This record gives sequence, structure tokens and C-alpha cells, in this order.
Amino acid sequence: MYRPDADEVRKRLTTWWNGGDIGRPAMQITAPRTPPWETIAAMPRPEGWVTDYSTSNFDYRLNVGLRQCLSTRFLGEAMPCIAPDLAPNCLALFLGCQGREMPDTVWCEPFITNPEATDFTFRRDNFYWDFSYRLGQAFRNHGRHKYLIQFPDLIEGLDTLAAMRGTEELLIDLIERPEWVHRCLARITDLYFQAYDPLYEQYRDETGGSTYWCWAPGRMAKLQCDFSAMISPAMFGEFMVPVLRAMLNRLDYAMYHWDGPGAIPHHDHLLSLPDLDMLQWTPGAGAAPTWDSQWWPLYHKTFAAGKKVMIGCDSLETLALLKREFGPDFKQFLIGMAVKTAAEGETCLAFAES
Repeated sequence: MYRPDADEVRKRLTTWWNGGDIGRPAMQITAPRTPPWETIAAMPRPEGWVTDYSTSNFDYRLNVGLRQCLSTRFLGEAMPCIAPDLAPNCLALFLGCQGREMPDTVWCEPFITNPEATDFTFRRDNFYWDFSYRLGQAFRNHGRHKYLIQFPDLIEGLDTLAAMRGTEELLIDLIERPEWVHRCLARITDLYFQAYDPLYEQYRDETGGSTYWCWAPGRMAKLQCDFSAMISPAMFGEFMVPVLRAMLNRLDYAMYHWDGPGAIPHHDHLLSLPDLDMLQWTPGAGAAPTWDSQWWPLYHKTFAAGKKVMIGCDSLETLALLKREFGPDFKQFLIGMAVKTAAEGETCLAFAES
């Protein structure tokens, strides 16, 4: 309902993901829409509500989600989607962390205090899993044929272990008990898919495609390791690359959320992963935006390795700079844009294809 030409969008993205030419980059463009697609009355915000990740009121979370796409026009390859997110590390909550609600986010409280007695597991009666799973079911039941369900931000590997153990403690563990870290990471990977697999079955669309920051025609995931900014390339290769290889073997399509200048030294490791399809570059707070020319050498190197790049773009002018700089490789970008009008979005699409 919110993307009437969804079948055509999925055909283009299937072609693009699999190395075909759609005549331009894949582009996720959004614009305001008036009037909204439909009317869903807003519920009063509960007292003490500080974040829309909150688990304190199921009905309000459902209402917030159902209204999320109402006033948005989706252009290019943008698809309307809603995610039953609980934090920027849902897997850590599913495995035993407690969430501490803060303005606009939720922090995961570490719980592994004695690494010698660690026995974390995934339980279907975990409060956070139950809440997120039921919320996803409710989104699907209320929104069938309106929008897609996106995976919650699960996260994996060292980022999840850091949330469970504590960042400083894990940095010491890498040196003092590396075998313990390896065992934990292997266990986390297995538990990730104990969560991912039933979510995929619940969220996949009628074509078998799934959405994790973008739609792909199969089992899609966004992988990451923000923790990597604090370790050397050698440590990244020892601890995180095996995790990524194991996870990529169980997915059809995957991007890597490559976050901040501190993660740049691991570029070669990422490019060495044959099953990793795309890098999503995030410059970090205070840095130049993704379309800035200082990042172009990273994109050229990534394209030369046969991978795609996901970035944002702010205007037709910066889109033109990227098109001129990257030539044929311009079509290997996935570009996100928020524009003021649908007409502006259509202009950007036409320019990208010209």
C-alpha cells in the first residue's frame, strides 16, 4: 500500500545485488507525503517515556511503529519498513543484558563478571526476545500488504560480547584470555542465528526477500564491529574476521556497517571477505559527510575489490560530483537521500540515470 510499485523495486534490487545494471545506482530516496497514506490516530505519550525503543508500553510502541511510514513518499529503491527494535544491540538483550533507557536510546548493562563461569544462552522466555517477537508479529498482522518488517538491530561478534562483558574488560580479555574470547564469539555466532532464523521466517516477504537497512532477495543482514576502532588490524584479523566468515556462510546478502576513522585500518580485512557484498561507510561524529571527497579513495579501493558502497547524499550537486568522479562505478553505490519534495527526488533519479 505504501509502495504500490514494490514488485518493480524488488526486480531492480535483485538485478543490482546480483551484479546487473539498472542504469544508475540503487537509490533510497524519501520525501514528505501529504496527505498521509492513511489515518492512524496517535496515542498519548505515556508519562516518563524517554525513547521509542522502550519496552514499558507495548500498545504505544505498536502505535508509534504503525504511524512511522504514513507521511513518507518512497522513491527509487526505498521501501517502507518498520523494525521491532529495542536497542542498538538487541542480541545482547536477548542473551542476558538489561536495558537502561536513556533519551533516544537504550544502553545494555554488562552482566559477565566472572569469565570462568560464563554460560550465556538464548531463551525464548527472555523478556526482550518475547517483547520484540510479539511486536514484530503485531506489526505484520496490522500492516500486511502495507510495508515490510525490518530486522531489529541484532549486532554480533565483539560488539555484542563488549555489551555483555564491558568494553574495558573485553579489551583486557583479548590479551589475557584470548581462547575464552574465541569461545564466546563462536557461541554468540551460533546464538545469533537462533534469533535470526525465526525472525527471517516471520519477516521475509512473499518473494523470500528480507530487509536489514535495505531490501535484498534472500537472507539479508547488516554486520558490524564498532569495537574494532580500539584494536589493531592483527587483532581484528584474529578475532573478528573468523566471525564474519562464519556469518557470511549463513547469509545470502550482507553489508558491513563500517563506522568511523578508527575502523579504516581494517579495510583490507573487509575487502578480503569474498561473500561480503557491500560496505556502508559512516564517517563518525564531527567528520566530513559520506559524500565528501576525502573518502573517495576508500570508495575507489572498495569498488576495485568488487564490492558495493552504501552512503548518503545531500543534494543533486553532490550527486553530480559523485557521478563525475566514479564513472561506471557510480552504479555500484547504494545512495540514501532525504529530499523536500517528490519532484526533487524524481529529478535526482533522472539525473543519476542520464
